[in-house]
Amino acid sequence: MKAIQYSEHGPAETMRYVDLPDPVAEAGQILVKLQAASVTPFDWKLRAGYLKSHFTLPMPSVPGRDGGGTVIAVGEGASQFKVGDRVVVMAGVFAQGGYAEMIAVDEKQAVRIPDRLSTIEAVALTNAGLSAWIALQTAEVKSGDKVLVHSGAGAVGGLLIQLCHHLGANVSTTCRSSNRDYVLGLGADSAVAYDQQDFSEVLDDQDIVFDLMGGDVHDKSYKVLKRGGRLVWLVADPIKDRGADFGVTVTRIMVTDDKSALQAIMDLAGAGVLQPQVARTMPLSEAAEAHRQMEKSAISRGRLILTM
Repeated sequence: MKAIQYSEHGPAETMRYVDLPDPVAEAGQILVKLQAASVTPFDWKLRAGYLKSHFTLPMPSVPGRDGGGTVIAVGEGASQFKVGDRVVVMAGVFAQGGYAEMIAVDEKQAVRIPDRLSTIEAVALTNAGLSAWIALQTAEVKSGDKVLVHSGAGAVGGLLIQLCHHLGANVSTTCRSSNRDYVLGLGADSAVAYDQQDFSEVLDDQDIVFDLMGGDVHDKSYKVLKRGGRLVWLVADPIKDRGADFGVTVTRIMVTDDKSALQAIMDLAGAGVLQPQVARTMPLSEAAEAHRQMEKSAISRGRLILTM
């Protein structure tokens, strides 16, 4: 099979388009012929070595945290899927990733794709959906809450807007001015364009802030929260926890490969509640360029998808 692989941390050029042996479905596993995989910020930061203090990768490594395609073989004892099923899969950090034409995973790492979704759309919801769903559960969002979602046009932020809106929250978000109509279309009640306004000067009394940025954005977020509010953050730029100073709870989102969370996302998408956000597609062979695009923050809406 064709795959992307790198043998050392470094720039995008360390990734090579190579031939690797086809994987085999072991006991309890399914073998999936992949059609798509998402490109996440985690992928390029891991490849670049920024996360070496947290993750020691086996080398050489095939990147990618998810993928989607069709089951082509079922290992002994695996009973949840059959050949021909369309599925999305979660790929562990230390296992083979989704940047490949095939992947073998434990069946507990896979979920069926709803009929109404294309495989590409489902993949756009997979890793981003896990992050958004776990963030939502961590924050305990409920109807009537005033919620601020930072970076609302991005893959995770866009899903958080939709999920919070679905639960009946009043949703504000930050985005580029060129994305204002886009995020309002996702369900945001108001949008603050960060290239025109300082959100901390126009918003206040928020119950929950989802910080997907860190750094200065994190620091300013304390100002807009009411006392007793919650600041929930995903790994981004470094933060300083000032929760005690402002009387708020600060919680890091711990994203894990949780089948129940992924199933919930697919169920909502299958019911038409969540709309996938595909920024663009690129062939697997152009993975290095895809990473360069991510590093330059050239993808401002939704998820960049590699196709096989």
